[in-house]
Amino acid sequence: MSAAANSSFVKKLAANDRPTRDAAVASLSQFLSAKKDISKKDLLKLWKGLFYCFWMSDRPRTQQRLAEDLASLVAKVRRENAMLFLEVFWETMCREWPGLDVLRMDKFYMLVRRFVAAAFKLLQSEKWNEGLVEEYIRILSEGSLHPKDQKMPNGLRYHITEIYLDELDKIVPAETYAESGEELPIGALVKPFEALYTDSPTKLVRKRAEENVLRDGRLEKWGYVSTLGLDAKMGLEDAEEDSDNWLDNDSDDDGDDGEEWAGIQE
Repeated sequence: MSAAANSSFVKKLAANDRPTRDAAVASLSQFLSAKKDISKKDLLKLWKGLFYCFWMSDRPRTQQRLAEDLASLVAKVRRENAMLFLEVFWETMCREWPGLDVLRMDKFYMLVRRFVAAAFKLLQSEKWNEGLVEEYIRILSEGSLHPKDQKMPNGLRYHITEIYLDELDKIVPAETYAESGEELPIGALVKPFEALYTDSPTKLVRKRAEENVLRDGRLEKWGYVSTLGLDAKMGLEDAEEDSDNWLDNDSDDDGDDGEEWAGIQE
């Protein structure tokens, strides 16, 4: 692919006309489905381009379609690269999140929601393979849902706690789970939120993990049994004087190594 084509690729992905955007997505899908030995460095460059592609999308319908197109890549990337693709997505979101302004926040909330759903769909398609589930939970636990790393933006943590079980419920409905015969590893899937609840130094993070996830009634229907003593700990939390900063502890360090994505190399 020529340098001119490389430089225009991101603009084509963010184009308002659907044929141009669809052609760019198809080209990217073909590249990811065929590429066997893609490296994390290559994916970091790619995701930097995709992030700003989404940043530049300016019409609601375009934003929604582009979010769906980008999330659909999770199912199209080669299986041996799927977890790395997701890892780099989350790494990119954590790095760039502090720089989002209020006008762009809603569309990135939507993008994160689509990727949470896409990850669940991938895991379900692999029959909740234990190794893949463990790898994905590691990605979350060491990244966006790390309980103590102050470089991880709290705003992103809050949003994930709000949408996580809703998106899981769309994939594996809690109301019909008992009759479905599906074996959902709910204990593993909830593990990052248990860590947020027990280990986060920020009271609001602990509270969001508890209220939005650990006390959700759907967990019991999925077979989750808590061993955290939530009622007892909640009483202690209420008795504490709140000395936490309730604002995001977002870092200004974006971890950018200065490398730009040069596009798809053919």
